[in-house]
Amino acid sequence: MAKDRIYFVGIGGIGMSALARYFRHEGWQVAGYDRTPSPLTAELEKEGIAVHYEDSAAAIPEAFREASRTRVVYTPAVPHDHAELNWFLGRGFEVLKRSRMLGLLGEGKNVMAVAGTHGKTTTTTMVAHFNAVAAGEGSAFLGGISKNFDSNLVLGAGRRMAVEADEFDRSFLQLHPKEAVVTSVDPDHLDIYGTYEAVREAFSQFAAQIRPEGTLILKKGIDLPLDRKDIRQYTYHVNDTDADFRAENLSVDEGGYYTFDLVFPDRRVAGCRLGIPGLVNVENCVAAAALVWCEGFRSDEALREAIATFRGVRRRFDFWVNDPRRPAGTIYMDDYAHHPAELRAMLTSVRKMFPRRELTVAFQPHLYTRTRDFAPEFAEVLSLADRVLLLPIYPAREEPIPGVTSEMIFEGVTAPYKKLIPKERLMDEVEALPAGGVLVTAGAGDIDRFCVSVAEIVRRKNG
Repeated sequence: MAKDRIYFVGIGGIGMSALARYFRHEGWQVAGYDRTPSPLTAELEKEGIAVHYEDSAAAIPEAFREASRTRVVYTPAVPHDHAELNWFLGRGFEVLKRSRMLGLLGEGKNVMAVAGTHGKTTTTTMVAHFNAVAAGEGSAFLGGISKNFDSNLVLGAGRRMAVEADEFDRSFLQLHPKEAVVTSVDPDHLDIYGTYEAVREAFSQFAAQIRPEGTLILKKGIDLPLDRKDIRQYTYHVNDTDADFRAENLSVDEGGYYTFDLVFPDRRVAGCRLGIPGLVNVENCVAAAALVWCEGFRSDEALREAIATFRGVRRRFDFWVNDPRRPAGTIYMDDYAHHPAELRAMLTSVRKMFPRRELTVAFQPHLYTRTRDFAPEFAEVLSLADRVLLLPIYPAREEPIPGVTSEMIFEGVTAPYKKLIPKERLMDEVEALPAGGVLVTAGAGDIDRFCVSVAEIVRRKNG
């Protein structure tokens, strides 16, 4: 009997939930486990997918206990002693990592992959939107919730398939893309890789898996050892005139929205205006447009329309309060940044957008290992702000490491105002902020669960 049921261990993850939605759409019976309820699991349950939150083999629904009919997909973030995962492994079920399943779905498709230690979610989502609007086709598996599609899954006609190529646990090595862009290769996930050189080697291996006659597009300045004569290689940059893909004639309005010309190897698309603010997003746009150029688009006007109508990704440079009718009011933005390089790119862009406003950052460090490995870098970047509110570490999949706390970062912060606070004090600190500045909440943990409340306070204070 053919398999028609699929069970997800860790179904609430952003990549896992996209796969769950895909199989639900394809007619499979879908269920899964996650550690805690979240907005994502609530959406899955609304869509008819059964989710439970107790790690117990007894909690696995009866329909998914038959190996001949059930596939099991798990995320590497699940611990090795997970009871449900081990129940499946011990009974001969077909058990696949999320990345392996994504690789299987990419077979027979023109996979357009975006890799990088930061920038990949927004760039991948742009690729999906540009494909849909400027080319009229394409599917996508996204690492965030697209505001245009209101989903992390895009189901469209044609062979194009945009995917976020995740370096965590070397997951991206399951992909064999036709085209790939690499946005950044910074030291990260050193708990997995051990050394920065191992990170670079993994990215080189990913690039080496591009299909013959395919295309690699590197952010200018990235040096990856790669011996491939059978693929095209290009560079991109936000404004470096030596890059093959770039933006020129940039101008910015008071809201931080940029107008520019997109320069390709064979053409110039003048007068593009990106639908979301921030210089960092212009660079993401250049990378995304470069990937779409490889597969083609209908016309320059269609691409301009795609760029203008892009609405962004939840938790990526995500403005909750930015009312031009109240120029003296506080601006509030939320961002997923959780690595020093991401934080620097984000804060630098915010500074350029609002150079005369006081900048406050409420930051929640993500992972004990990342805090241990990059505490001085985090402190240096956070010091770009005028005010720093530092929350405790969000552990995610990790157990505490003795001596590793947010204080490691806090001690090195040189901002004029800094405060170490528990999450429960965040609302009080927002209430006490002076009017007219920019407030940013940042981190990859659960700080986003405060966004609605923070936005309500800011709007009330703005009047």
